Amino acid sequence: MSIRDTLKKSKMIMNTHQKIMKAYCCALTLISPELNTRIRYRMVFGKKINLDNPQTLNEKILWLKLYRYMKDPLVIQCADKYRVREYVEKCGCGRILNELIGVWESANQIPWEELPNQFALKWNFGFGMNIICSDKKNLDPKKAVSQLRAWEKSKPWLPYSEMQYKYTPKKIICEKYLSEIIPNTSITDYKVYCFHGKPLAILVMHNRNHGSSNQSNNMRTEFFDATWRPLTNTSKYKNVDVPSEMPVCFDEMMNISMMLSRAY
Repeated sequence: MSIRDTLKKSKMIMNTHQKIMKAYCCALTLISPELNTRIRYRMVFGKKINLDNPQTLNEKILWLKLYRYMKDPLVIQCADKYRVREYVEKCGCGRILNELIGVWESANQIPWEELPNQFALKWNFGFGMNIICSDKKNLDPKKAVSQLRAWEKSKPWLPYSEMQYKYTPKKIICEKYLSEIIPNTSITDYKVYCFHGKPLAILVMHNRNHGSSNQSNNMRTEFFDATWRPLTNTSKYKNVDVPSEMPVCFDEMMNISMMLSRAY
């Protein structure tokens, strides 16, 4: 057997294993979201999770997921990529929302001929279900509809027991296409971590190509505190070669983060 055949076989085995594990975890969620969380935690960290007295950030987030988030109306609303817009408006931050072009309940309702040349389509009830169109002449509407229908049948809440997605009324939203100033580059993604309404850390993600199978290979990340001092980076993705400079809108970004997180 050649090296190429060996690698191909190894990849097939790995893909099969991943599918089996996903099905296993989905079944566990149907039995008990807590059971799935406990087993997944042990698989990843090699130890039991402490849900009686959570100590680490992971344990505390998982505790919130199981005992608060899945029944919290605000969390369920904010997990919805459409209804979260109402919350942002209510917080007085409506000006930061991306332009909404259209909303539909099924792929068959999308008026493709009326859409602009560039746009972003996404289902509102999960993650990774995006169609980013930078040039409509390269888009096949039939394939897009087929993909959207396939995603509609998915249950993204099952593998990780993220029950907040289960109760989201399904909608397709179309938003304005966003791009960097430099052509063919991904928009830098800033994630602000707030604790009790205060922003304490910022995760910066580069080369985040949504939907790309090579995303984990290309992505670069870095962490900063609330004063833009570097923190220890996550081990999941590679570090950047040169630390990023503080964005010009940093103060505004932190203020908006506080406004949005006041409820928690």
